Amino acid sequence: MNSTLDIALVQPDLVWENPKENRTAFTEKIRAISKKVSLIVLPEMFNTGFTMNAPEVAETMDGDTVQWLKEMAKEKDCAITGSIIIQENGNYYNRLIFMLPNGKYHTYDKHQLFTLAKEQEVFTAGVNEVIIEYKGWKIKLQVCYDLRFPVWARNTSEYDVLLYVASWPKPRINAWDTLLKARAIENMCYCIGVNRVGLDGKGYEYNGHSAVYNVLGDSMIKENPIEKEAILYATLDKSHIEEIRRKLPFLDDRDKFVFK
Repeated sequence: MNSTLDIALVQPDLVWENPKENRTAFTEKIRAISKKVSLIVLPEMFNTGFTMNAPEVAETMDGDTVQWLKEMAKEKDCAITGSIIIQENGNYYNRLIFMLPNGKYHTYDKHQLFTLAKEQEVFTAGVNEVIIEYKGWKIKLQVCYDLRFPVWARNTSEYDVLLYVASWPKPRINAWDTLLKARAIENMCYCIGVNRVGLDGKGYEYNGHSAVYNVLGDSMIKENPIEKEAILYATLDKSHIEEIRRKLPFLDDRDKFVFK
C-alpha cells in the first residue's frame, strides 16, 4: 500500500474526431512528464473530443486506442485513465478505461448521459458503480455530467478518491469549479477533475480548470485555475484523509438509502 499517490493531470486541446492525431499528441505530452507518478489522468473522449458521431469514430476494446493505452502505461510504469467511445454488443458507451501498467484494466461506463447534447440517443448508460483499488487507494470512477448528481457519487464505501474526466464547456465552468469542491467536502475524499481546453468541431469552447481538492475542499494545485494546455501535478496523502475523518467524523451521519 502506498501512503501517498503522485498524479499528473493532462489538460489538452484536442483534434476533432481524429484519434490518430490525438494519440500522437498525447504520446508527446505523456513522454514529457519528467516526474515519477503513479497515475496519469486524461479527459473525457480524449481521442476524439466530445462527439455524438459514434458510428464514425467508435472503437472496440481490441482497438488502437486501448492498445495505445496499454503501451503507454507499460512505458511509463503507471496507470493511465480517460474515456473513449466504445462499441460493444451493438451499443455505444462513453467508457472510462483505467489502464494498469501490466496491461490489465478497469472500466466504467458513464451513467448520467448528457441529455442537452442528446447523448442518451446515441449512447447506452452504464448502470454499475465502479470503485477500484490501486496501490492501496480506493478510487471511484466518474465521467463529466455525473458530477451534477451527488447521490451517484455518495461515499457509502469509504473510498479515498473521486475521479472525474470531462469535456466541460467554458460558459458553465463556475459549476465545474463549485461542484468538484463540493464533492470533495461532502464525501470527505480527494476529488480529481480533468477537463480540456480549446474549441471543438461544434464551436464549443473549453477552458480547463482541471483541479484536485482535498477533504477540506482546498486546492492541491497552486496554479489553479489553468486555462491553457498544461500538465498539472499533485500528491495525495492517505494520512490527510485519515486525520480529518477521525477529527470530523461527518460520514458517520450519512443518510441511509439504496440507489435504484
